[in-house]
Amino acid sequence: MAPRYRVTLTKKEREDLEAISTKGKRAARTVLYSRALLLLDVGEQGPRWLVAKVAEALGTTPRSLEHLKKRFVEEGITVAIERKKRVKPPREIQFGGDFEAHLLALACSDAPPGNKRWTVRLLAEKMIELKMVPTVSPMTVCNTLKKMNLSLT
Repeated sequence: MAPRYRVTLTKKEREDLEAISTKGKRAARTVLYSRALLLLDVGEQGPRWLVAKVAEALGTTPRSLEHLKKRFVEEGITVAIERKKRVKPPREIQFGGDFEAHLLALACSDAPPGNKRWTVRLLAEKMIELKMVPTVSPMTVCNTLKKMNLSLT
């Protein structure tokens, strides 16, 4: 069965990949993928290794090399060897500066009646009661206070 994607490198691309894999500091994945593309090259100067042999030599799986070949053929050399940039952050920041300011003001205020001082649990419950946040764990309050270098004692 003929390979679906064929890596054929130009002389310039080979020189660039050789420079990436031998010179300077790069991410390990970038170096690994550049070496893989050099070995998978079926052009005039390429060694024409089989995918299984390259996978064994580089310690990867044949499937990841097939994906690499697909990215190279469809999107180009830069996209193939570089890591994809994240479009948006993993999640929205829930407890930003406004939360910290309210928490600091609350922690510095007088303790509620019946208590000598604020506890982390009391602060968390009060922040929910005041509708500053829909939910917050005492550990989040504790970490926020620690980050602000504030001790409740």
